[in-house]
Amino acid sequence: MLLPPFEPLSLSHQGLVEEYFRRFPPQISEFTFTNLFIWRRHYQFRISVLHGLLTLLAQTPGSTPFLFPPVGQGDLRAWAQTVFETLLADGHRPRIGRLPAAAAGELASLPGAELILDRDNSDYVYLTSNLIHLSGNRYHSQKNHVNRLKKTGDWEYLPLTPELVNECLNLQEAWCRLRQCEESPSLLNEEQAIVEAFKHIDLLPYRGGVLRSRGQVEAFTIGELLNPDTVVIHIEKANPEIPGLYALINQRFLERDWSPVRYVNREQDLGEPGLRKAKESYHPDHLVEKFNLFIS
Repeated sequence: MLLPPFEPLSLSHQGLVEEYFRRFPPQISEFTFTNLFIWRRHYQFRISVLHGLLTLLAQTPGSTPFLFPPVGQGDLRAWAQTVFETLLADGHRPRIGRLPAAAAGELASLPGAELILDRDNSDYVYLTSNLIHLSGNRYHSQKNHVNRLKKTGDWEYLPLTPELVNECLNLQEAWCRLRQCEESPSLLNEEQAIVEAFKHIDLLPYRGGVLRSRGQVEAFTIGELLNPDTVVIHIEKANPEIPGLYALINQRFLERDWSPVRYVNREQDLGEPGLRKAKESYHPDHLVEKFNLFIS
């Protein structure tokens, strides 16, 4: 569905989106231009400014359209009436997804509103210093892995540059062969997002890092500031046959690029048990809870 004032998200919207996020610093991991852009094909993002509010309409394959939380200061009730009536007229139950608790108040008071926790998409947020130093008994396992790698491997950390992109893509291709990405739509979507990020490395404002051993890239990561207090990690990939490599690339990247930033948002677990266990094992400081808001 394409509403008249909406346009497909493209690079031409980068300045608009970044200005809104600068003026109204977000908390949810989805809200950087980089993240929206590299996932734009999967979510089929459409963008507009309605009643002073930055508005994103999404529709994943096989699903009904839904809205991301509006951004800005505007007439929220007029905005809601406009977008909800349009969705209802098209036969869709209005929904706002990825809605953080801090932004839910006035929207939850709208007539017919129903707020439901979306635990699978809630973000894990950690103290950056904890993930750099890995101090104490609770990080004993991760610290042991990192120390073992440092002792046994010839690890070189490098900032991600365009010259390293092909080596990173080679690692991604090998990772996908091991994980059988062709059988998983979610992994194929992630691979497409990674390709988009690397393809536009000179245009998107993220930073990245790689780990090399014996001249071969074995891990890479990219992230950027989400708000003045928080860095968000968009992508992290490591050779799964080398235990502890994810902990090492995460530690090095945060230490070299983001040590002054208080928090690191490592995004959601998507309800995957293994991913949830891994994220919880790093002892988050808090979760950014997100909700689905439905209108009857």
